[in-house]
Amino acid sequence: MSRLICAMVLVLLVSACGGGGNTPPRNLDNACSIVSQKPEYLKAFKATERKWGVPVHVQMATIHQESRFRAKARTPHQFILGVIPAGRQSSAYGYSQALDGTWDDYRDATGRRFARRDRIRDATDFMGWYMNQTQKKNGVSLWDTRNQYLAYHEGHSGYARGSYRSKTWLLRVANRVDARAQDYQAQLATCRRFR
Repeated sequence: MSRLICAMVLVLLVSACGGGGNTPPRNLDNACSIVSQKPEYLKAFKATERKWGVPVHVQMATIHQESRFRAKARTPHQFILGVIPAGRQSSAYGYSQALDGTWDDYRDATGRRFARRDRIRDATDFMGWYMNQTQKKNGVSLWDTRNQYLAYHEGHSGYARGSYRSKTWLLRVANRVDARAQDYQAQLATCRRFR
């Protein structure tokens, strides 16, 4: 009996402690709070900025919109007739919400075969690679959060066709991502940890 109780307590302790690495930061409106709670995020953001040139605040605002900093974020399930499960809306997964095919393209192009979408360092590296491709293919500055986000959402071809122009909801989202990036940039300028 006591072994059973000890085993149950151990399972509870491990589950309580083990999940902390994947829990999102508490205050997502404050960039300083995010990097203070999750110093590994800041290391990943800065590594991506050095490698790909994508500013930290652009990465942070995009991840906020895509996953709210949840490592294992997925799109919602779809239902037929409101009750029959029909799979997820898309294959988007992880911090960056990269689709299966785009993630495979990234791994092939960069040689990072073991990269995972639920690891912040891999997710930010993917984002840097993708936004760099957007700059090359579509001429969008790495500092232009709004248009980088539109290309991120619509894909390079969709962005080039202007598919976002008829999606007023997406234009509103892109404006919010841009505003958040500006807020994050201003906040990061005051963070001791960021300097």
